[in-house]
Amino acid sequence: MKISKIRLRQEPYKSFIVHNEKDPFTPWHHHPEYELVLIVQGQGRRMVGDHVSRFTKNDLVFLGPYLPHQWACDPEEGDSDNGPQDEAFVIQFTYDFMGNEFFEIPEHISLKRFLLESTRGIEISGKDKSKIISILNSMFDMNDNHRLYALFSIFEVMGSLSEYNFLASPGSINNLPTKDNDPMQLALQYILQNFQNKIRIQDLLELTNMSYASFYPSFKKAYLMPFKDYLLKVRVGYACKLLTDGSMHISEIAYDSGFENLSNFNRQFKKIKDITPSQFQKLYKKH
Repeated sequence: MKISKIRLRQEPYKSFIVHNEKDPFTPWHHHPEYELVLIVQGQGRRMVGDHVSRFTKNDLVFLGPYLPHQWACDPEEGDSDNGPQDEAFVIQFTYDFMGNEFFEIPEHISLKRFLLESTRGIEISGKDKSKIISILNSMFDMNDNHRLYALFSIFEVMGSLSEYNFLASPGSINNLPTKDNDPMQLALQYILQNFQNKIRIQDLLELTNMSYASFYPSFKKAYLMPFKDYLLKVRVGYACKLLTDGSMHISEIAYDSGFENLSNFNRQFKKIKDITPSQFQKLYKKH
């Protein structure tokens, strides 16, 4: 599926973009801005990276730069002249929209981590979702000055999120978090560079200078899942990229993604995606 680079127009003398989007929504695309998307009205299929799922009203997602995405509305939703029209409220900003140092200050360490994690796409839920939606709804009638401070209020919520889900698989993204000498990020970079081969835990322990007892809980705390589950998601995510390309046979994709045999690949893929590799490939081509 071809990815288009589509950017919203930023008005002169404004530091970030506030956009009210109507059906039909923008097709499969990416852009260099961070993006917060609230579905005001409508339902359909949401695609973020290699993630495919349904969306409904009040769907709230935050996307990192250059992460391919599309909200495809069900045809029947906006066809009636008298019925509700599909609508989304979108905010976009670049990392340096407040200057190069804004996200680098010590008080923003949690927010900066959230921005790094958003390279996979983040679905926000729970009380945090309600808080952000309340702020977004109030932004409709605000002037530019008040909207800026409302965005700061959203940043405050993002910096302490407790209820959210990652969308795209780790192996489906190209962006890597980079912080010198951080053991968990060193481990992540090693995994993403070597997942096609057999990864020994001993190699990771030597790389991070950690023990078994400290590495496993530290990794789970940093990436919200055990090391083995993360490695599996990386391999499945990479397989999804190859499946969407369509130039390789599924058995070739299995071995190229680090699986030892086709049956194990099919089993683990379905465990994570709830569909088989061939079903995923057909679904992706269809939408």
